[in-house]
Amino acid sequence: MTQTAVNPLVRMQEDLQRAMQKPLERRSWAMVIDTRKCIGCFACSVACVAENVSPPGVTYRTVLDIEIGRYPGVQRILKPMNCQQCENPPCVPAANEVAPGSMERRPDGIVVINYERARGREVFEAVRRACPYRLAVFFDDGRFHTDGTPARQAYEQRPALEYGRNWSRTQDQPPVNTVRKCHFCLHRLEAKMLPACVTTCIGGAMYFGDLNDPNSLVSQMLKEQRDKVMRVNESRGTKPRVYYLTDTPVLCKSHHP
Repeated sequence: MTQTAVNPLVRMQEDLQRAMQKPLERRSWAMVIDTRKCIGCFACSVACVAENVSPPGVTYRTVLDIEIGRYPGVQRILKPMNCQQCENPPCVPAANEVAPGSMERRPDGIVVINYERARGREVFEAVRRACPYRLAVFFDDGRFHTDGTPARQAYEQRPALEYGRNWSRTQDQPPVNTVRKCHFCLHRLEAKMLPACVTTCIGGAMYFGDLNDPNSLVSQMLKEQRDKVMRVNESRGTKPRVYYLTDTPVLCKSHHP
């Protein structure tokens, strides 16, 4: 009798539970995105905005629509994009040169921001210039979606749980006037929950787990589909921890933003 396949979300949740039993430095978080399954619904972007109570102009996750090739061999690639959580993140030294202690890379691979130090346009511009990934970092300029209306809506007044703390956006207080970006939903991981984008993906294109676990779904996917793997701007030596699966990895590499 054929064994029933385990739902990928259930599998990843089990992987996560196993990883969280290990010390921080023994985890190695990574994301795998199968561009062949992405349907461009932007559910991941909406989930991200809701999870992190993001203001106008701040979207940790977006979906790029890319055309590659020439007629009649044109292909359309839908590529979700967020911070790549690089092993060699150029943004960290750039930010810390302007504002010491404003960014760091954790032992588990997540690049994090200190909202109380990464403040001001100067820090943001330094990070933006250093980052080779378009649509990876954003600046919270203090706007609200309901600006110009009589009252703030409840969803904008809800505090965001990021970096182990509840943040309420008030004038000139963090995270207003700070650099912001994806953190793999660190607060959810610490609660033993998968990132919001992964659990919301309608097409089942998002995968997440611990690369230090050879039995994790992400480890096995990257091993079994090694000829389909692409990492954006890999030649820059950043060693991004977001992996893309595509049938044409070489062609896709030459058409990244």
